Amino acid sequence: MPYKSIHDLPESIKKHLPKEALSIFKSAFNAAFEEYKEQKAKREEIAHKVAWSAVKKKFVKSPSGNWISK
Repeated sequence: MPYKSIHDLPESIKKHLPKEALSIFKSAFNAAFEEYKEQKAKREEIAHKVAWSAVKKKFVKSPSGNWISK
């Protein structure tokens, strides 16, 4: 289901991503969730993959497990 704000994102995501990355994740997830509405069985899975791909364009995971700007 689409997220209304970054505060609605899962804790596992909010714990490691900086605010800018959370915003990117939310926007990409919501757009993909709408775009792939005909893929009912895998819609949420696809949206998560798209969202992570968008985050990875501007951020990289540090050795500590947190995400930092490239």
